[in-house]
Amino acid sequence: MQQPLTDRPALLRNRARAMTAPALFLHESAAGEIKDRLGMVNKSFNAPAVVSGFPKAWQDWFPDATCIVDEDTLELEESAHDLVVHAMCLHWANDPVGQLIQARRALKPDGLFLGIFFGGETLHELRASLAQAEADLTGGLSPRVAPMGEIRDLGALLQRAGFALPVADYLPLKASYESPLHLMRELRGMGETSALAARPRHATRRSVMLRACELYAETFASPDGRVPATFDLMVLTGWAPDESQPQPLRPGSATARLADALGTQESPLKD
Repeated sequence: MQQPLTDRPALLRNRARAMTAPALFLHESAAGEIKDRLGMVNKSFNAPAVVSGFPKAWQDWFPDATCIVDEDTLELEESAHDLVVHAMCLHWANDPVGQLIQARRALKPDGLFLGIFFGGETLHELRASLAQAEADLTGGLSPRVAPMGEIRDLGALLQRAGFALPVADYLPLKASYESPLHLMRELRGMGETSALAARPRHATRRSVMLRACELYAETFASPDGRVPATFDLMVLTGWAPDESQPQPLRPGSATARLADALGTQESPLKD
């Protein structure tokens, strides 16, 4: 059996520890982004559901929604919701496509799915600094940061899960910190410290951490001495299939030529 990506008990411990001093400002930004997008949809939603690692926080932002934890098997009733939001946890899923399939099955026909989570260039500064420091001092590399989905691959996940009209895009965000250690402390408050199943099970050597902080500051610090951190929020949008939705035309059924529409002369290709 293939080893899972995420150590689920470790992830739950990280989240429980985060709630003692939470730093969920990125979740709040994600909730605001979801609300903005819903405001642009010409449709009302009467039975929403939210999947989150912090369901109590998301319940405050979406008080009318059913909020559940992102377990491997989601507690979502089939065809019970007209909106499912997968909120800031898909990057920890051992089976992302399985999560999307469960969300689609929970939707009524023409129901909307919105997923938002970390991906792309998220924490690339920290990843590069840790990797370089460990390579310099130990001659090897250990998995420390979860792999991040790329925008070019994410639309295909929606298609595999059976969504109609799939769209993948992202919201780039930048934060700045007094030092890399302040960033790491805030990651703990987000519940986003490493929960990889293949992570080292011993504390990182002090020399590696100090070198990583030096490299981070040397490479990325701004003139005022603060260090930036990149967070790319990937957004997936898809609809449960329904006959009322726009359908692609059958190949060869066009009644007008593209060259005529563009006002250009068509040049036939040579055999």
